[in-house]
Amino acid sequence: MRNILLLLLLITQSCKSQTEKTDFKTKFIKYYEENNTDAQLQLLTKWEKSKPNDAELFTSYFNYYFKKSRNEIIALSTEQTSKETLALKNSLGEISGFLGSQITYDNLELDKGIEYINKGIKKHPNRLDMRFGKIHVLGLRKNWKTFTNEIIKAVEYSNKNSNNWTWTDNKEIERPKQEYFLGNIQTYINQLYNTGDDNLLVNMRDISTKILEFHPKHIPSLSNVSITYILIGNYEKGIKPLLKAEKIEPKDFIVLSNIAQAYKLMGNTKTSIEYYNKIVDIGDIEAKEFAENEIKKLEKK
Repeated sequence: MRNILLLLLLITQSCKSQTEKTDFKTKFIKYYEENNTDAQLQLLTKWEKSKPNDAELFTSYFNYYFKKSRNEIIALSTEQTSKETLALKNSLGEISGFLGSQITYDNLELDKGIEYINKGIKKHPNRLDMRFGKIHVLGLRKNWKTFTNEIIKAVEYSNKNSNNWTWTDNKEIERPKQEYFLGNIQTYINQLYNTGDDNLLVNMRDISTKILEFHPKHIPSLSNVSITYILIGNYEKGIKPLLKAEKIEPKDFIVLSNIAQAYKLMGNTKTSIEYYNKIVDIGDIEAKEFAENEIKKLEKK
């Protein structure tokens, strides 16, 4: 009888232990939403002792330190940064400035989070959410050099794992993995472009060139490389990747439009008109209208 009781006790303890282990993430989410940082840290410490290699542990630590690092302050600026910004007016009714909230980050806390996500990536290299989470934070910090390097690392690893990426809870990404991966990388390239900083055109080019190393027919990357040259006036180099893209997708009217624009900037009106006419032949209504207007402008010159 005692042996049976002992067996039942061991089974009960085992079930309790398993429930506790699988419940770490649920509890963390609860504490996170409640903004209970003390409870989060206590749970994370316990979790780390119990399951030190759990992928969700690393993402949870990362989220904990990210949220802890985030500070919102009220600041005065000369530009309206958002619709919620309050305009301040002087005695003449003229706008003298804007008052609104700004988000800042404590780099020491953020570094702790990055340290954990680095460990997570090392142990779970196929977890794309970890890589994208880290890249997102580097973008918020405007640490463009490391931002770019991490994207390139991800592109290199995508070739190694054949884009067999997983996400939260090690679940496979349901959408086409390569398309999803490269689509998000394009978002990061757009982020660099939207800074308006010409010094970051090289970063855009480096990422796109790395993608083309593994996907030589990737039209967006060919277009990206082209843009990085055209924007600095190097039209000869800028048009070459576009002409490659045209051979791959001869009816891509965005590519054709970019080629037409490049020739226009080069002063080659005749060839520019030829490409705009190609758009008139194959483009949608909006593209045709745009091309026809461009042709009219060029013919007046």
